[in-house]
Amino acid sequence: MTRLGPEPSAGAEEDERFMGLALEQARQAGASGEVPVGAVVVLDGRIIGRGRNQPIATRDPTAHAEVLALRAASRALGNYRLPGATLYATVEPCPMCCGAALLARLGRVVYGAPDPKAGAVRSLYRLLEDSRLNHEVAVTGAVRSQECAGLLREFFHARR
Repeated sequence: MTRLGPEPSAGAEEDERFMGLALEQARQAGASGEVPVGAVVVLDGRIIGRGRNQPIATRDPTAHAEVLALRAASRALGNYRLPGATLYATVEPCPMCCGAALLARLGRVVYGAPDPKAGAVRSLYRLLEDSRLNHEVAVTGAVRSQECAGLLREFFHARR
């Protein structure tokens, strides 16, 4: 169920493509002064939700890219449960975003750059695969990780 990197298959190609769309969202976030994190939710090969970090603009600490993408996907399907859907996030999700993924009953989470300070998929915790919880989510990490990490580095370097 759990992998550290993308599979060397046609699935990896699809992961790269959808991560590219999440990166577009991240670039939009960075251009508006937000930390450049982007996310998309995909079901049956089509995007059903998009999100980019907006906590500053919305004055909402929960306005992370992943949460906003999940909200949009839930509205699109008319259901807060998203079984079979995949969340693509440019950065390893934090505990709050992992909790939202679990509550949405996602089938899978794919992320780009690891987050050693707040990552709850691998770096600090392993929330998505904790068997004590009532749901587990398959994970693929390190998809376009250099590009995702580079976007963050450039953003924070420009602010210093």
